[in-house]
Amino acid sequence: MRISSRRLGVYAVALAFAVLMNFILPRLMPGSPVDAMVAQLGPRATPAAVAAIKARFGAVDAPMMSQFADYLKGLATLDLGVSVKYYPQTVVQVLGRATIWTIFLVVTAIFFSLCVGVVLGAVAAWRRGGRFDTIVSPLSVVMISVPPVIIALTTLFIFGVSLRWFPVGYAYDPNLDPGFDFTFAGSVLVHAILPVLTLSPFLIGEFQTTMRSAMISVLGEDYVTMGRAKGLSHRAVMFGYGARNAMLPVLTNLALMIGAVFGGSIVTEIVFNYPGLGLTLYTASIARDYPVIQGQLLLMTLATLGANFLVDILYGLIDPRLREAN
Repeated sequence: MRISSRRLGVYAVALAFAVLMNFILPRLMPGSPVDAMVAQLGPRATPAAVAAIKARFGAVDAPMMSQFADYLKGLATLDLGVSVKYYPQTVVQVLGRATIWTIFLVVTAIFFSLCVGVVLGAVAAWRRGGRFDTIVSPLSVVMISVPPVIIALTTLFIFGVSLRWFPVGYAYDPNLDPGFDFTFAGSVLVHAILPVLTLSPFLIGEFQTTMRSAMISVLGEDYVTMGRAKGLSHRAVMFGYGARNAMLPVLTNLALMIGAVFGGSIVTEIVFNYPGLGLTLYTASIARDYPVIQGQLLLMTLATLGANFLVDILYGLIDPRLREAN
């Protein structure tokens, strides 16, 4: 699947703008973690100690263009600085560890929600006006409207605290040593159930609503009528002719929802003490760990751009008519 040069140019401009904003915003914030560390030293804050701290965390007095050049050099070499909260670990080490858990959580929730939402939307459109549609469609609107924090606290209280069906924190049992075995994998899956259930309602509602609307439009097309005229089964026409061609708006909506998914994961990870990017951003904000905050915002921007780029490629795989257009 080819991507047009104009489309690639849009991605390049968006990335350049994100890099520039990521450099400027932390420098506009009042105070710095270095000032807090110097204040904690008290009488021990000798000029030599202050100079060493500033040098270690990059708080140097240099022209802005020189700082920006050093910043770009750091990005090129994956040197995002040292974390204040998790010193002496680097930002790359901190974010690398947290990214694995967030990717696992988000991808699992998206895959589960996409399968459920698309099927519900397709069936609701096929049986438009029926009992199934009158129940599922309004319920999807409700799921979209409920804030993630309400769902997180509700699932935590009901399934974690009251019923005690699932653990209420961490990514796995702290008593286990991480490894490639069934015991550890099972613990990871069990600990991910409540966070996934928290992220899924909003996604299922969005996918169901989008799929239903797109499916209703597709069902009036000639190729769907032809499929019915061939004597194909309802399931074959519904999914082979209707759902497949109605998937493009769903994928577009998925690309637009990536930011919302990350936002929901932040709340979810904080509530369930899940060691992903959301919890890392929260703890870094409290500690005024600007290097970690700066690195994570850039990482989330790259993830959003990457998801949109992937959707552009999937467009051509699902609908061959778009290949030449790009």
